[in-house]
Amino acid sequence: MLYGAEHVKAYEDSDGETGYDWGDQGAKILILTTVGRKSGEQRKNPLIFREVEGGYAIVSSNGGAPSHPAWHHNLLADPNVKVQIKGDRFAARARVATAEERAKIWPQMVEVWPDYDTYTTRTDREIPIVILERA
Repeated sequence: MLYGAEHVKAYEDSDGETGYDWGDQGAKILILTTVGRKSGEQRKNPLIFREVEGGYAIVSSNGGAPSHPAWHHNLLADPNVKVQIKGDRFAARARVATAEERAKIWPQMVEVWPDYDTYTTRTDREIPIVILERA
């Protein structure tokens, strides 16, 4: 399986032919580009997503670490992001899902990546779901 920068490069070079399908559970990957809140540089991350009403859902799990992933902090500082799904590249606006949205979407995310439930046992924080909406 591909990870990190290697995953991003393979995905971008192939318009998602390599890296879109990930893992054994049928997880689908998008590339999220945020602007670093400290560096001002573009940061790209391959993330599992599900299409949901009004956009695309991603999970700020950070593997169950005590803090949110850097990309989550970046999009809180600047919610204007770029997204690539296969060959489709578009501007989007990111927002944290409401409690009601999260309750509805969480089981859908666990369906494609059961480890999300495991990650909740590793941290005291509530793991947010982020909604990406086309700009």
